[in-house]
Amino acid sequence: MAKGFGSRGMPGMGGGINMNMIKKAQKMQEDMQKMQEELENATYTATAGGGVVTATVSGKREVTALEIDPEAVDPEDVEMLQDMVIAAVNEALRNAETAAAEGMQKITGGLNLPF
Repeated sequence: MAKGFGSRGMPGMGGGINMNMIKKAQKMQEDMQKMQEELENATYTATAGGGVVTATVSGKREVTALEIDPEAVDPEDVEMLQDMVIAAVNEALRNAETAAAEGMQKITGGLNLPF
């Protein structure tokens, strides 16, 4: 057997893997899975142009609805409408990202985990 390794675990690890730590990690993993499912099933809505354009996205980052007030449609200024649609969709996507980040922050307790 290699020196420093054995039934007591890795050197410097306090005599082995703490079963409580394993249980906490499993609980965190379960909570993360549940949170991910909740986030994917949620919808996020944002508006632009004072509410004349409303975009809704799913937690899967897919546009699920787009509402445009007919008064916002000006054939002379299509670019303005395009800008409002882009702004509303991007804001809804940011809302989804923020919700996901906040949810993971709650679960991980501020740990800097790579996901």
